[in-house]
Amino acid sequence: QVQLVESGGGLVQAGGSLRLSCVGSGRPLSIYAMGWFRQAPGKEREFVAAINWTGGTTYYADSVKGRFTISRDNAKNTVYLQTNSLKPEDTAVYYCAADFTRWPPSTLGSEYDYWGQGTQVTVSS
Repeated sequence: QVQLVESGGGLVQAGGSLRLSCVGSGRPLSIYAMGWFRQAPGKEREFVAAINWTGGTTYYADSVKGRFTISRDNAKNTVYLQTNSLKPEDTAVYYCAADFTRWPPSTLGSEYDYWGQGTQVTVSS
């Protein structure tokens, strides 16, 4: 029912920034809590950040707290992840996901209803 497409990834030097975008179609994203996850090669997918339906409440993994910011523009049906002070360990494929049923959000990817295809973020030292 919902399709999600991420963009904005790329290659950046350590200390740099990227803004990732996730555009939804099929249904308005305003009815979903949204999350960002990431997966590095050989590792399990991990929770990064989540935002509630209106954008008034956010949650972050400890590893990115203070460096990353999740936001949303429901009029544009888009969710963003601003990534600052990037480190090589941030290198991963970043996915956005939609959760219709839970808030506060679960950090488990299995609890989310829809997923995008991911965008690659590579941070060089």
